Amino acid sequence: MDTKHADSLDERDVVVVDAGCVRAVLGELVLTFLFVFTGVAAAMAAGVPELQGAAMPMATLAGVALAQALAAGVLVTAGFHVSGGHLNPAVTVALLARGHITAFRAVLYVAAQLLASSLACILLRYLSGGQATPVPVHTLGTGIGPMQGLVMEIILTFSLLFVVYATILDPRTTVPGYGPMLTGLIVGANTIAGGNFSGASMNPARSFGPALATGVWTNHWVYWVGPLVGGPLAGFVYETVFMVTKTHEPLLGWDF
Repeated sequence: MDTKHADSLDERDVVVVDAGCVRAVLGELVLTFLFVFTGVAAAMAAGVPELQGAAMPMATLAGVALAQALAAGVLVTAGFHVSGGHLNPAVTVALLARGHITAFRAVLYVAAQLLASSLACILLRYLSGGQATPVPVHTLGTGIGPMQGLVMEIILTFSLLFVVYATILDPRTTVPGYGPMLTGLIVGANTIAGGNFSGASMNPARSFGPALATGVWTNHWVYWVGPLVGGPLAGFVYETVFMVTKTHEPLLGWDF
């Protein structure tokens, strides 16, 4: 890994008002807001069951997965040159753990992501008004215990970050321009695979906003611990086992 990536702070990040850093953080704020707004609104429109833990019909789950896949793919592509298009604290922490982003900027990114998710869900709660469908909160499926949900979230987030590394960060990739869209596809596939088990969050910010807007925090820790274990684990495995060389050129906003 290039030694410049190992620094916890660099000259650009020490000055908070640095134009590039400010644009990147604002980019994460806007992009995450749009992603969460779209995903949560799609779940509300699809009529996600109000009963916590109730299984969603496959057609409903597929509709939500499609919305999240399209939103993730398009928004990551749109913000790739601005902030890297993380949209997800698990992505930010995974890249921090492998030295692709400084700790200073990572903290700002996560703060922006959580704020954006909260604003999106509070706004959706206001916009839904008297509708019967509330802002849906990620919950464990019927018969799924916290440890089972935790393992599911670890695996799903591992899958997400493995794709990020393989299609975006690996300098050998032959489809770098398609990496963000492929990332969106794995988000959609994982939503279908894990939606009725753990809710398939893969994203602490995506879970935090609905919990804050509704005040429902049941097993919320699962949606932090799972992604924040699975993401860095994927980075470690990919760079240790599959990356040919640990040194590579900065890649379109993912190295700071």
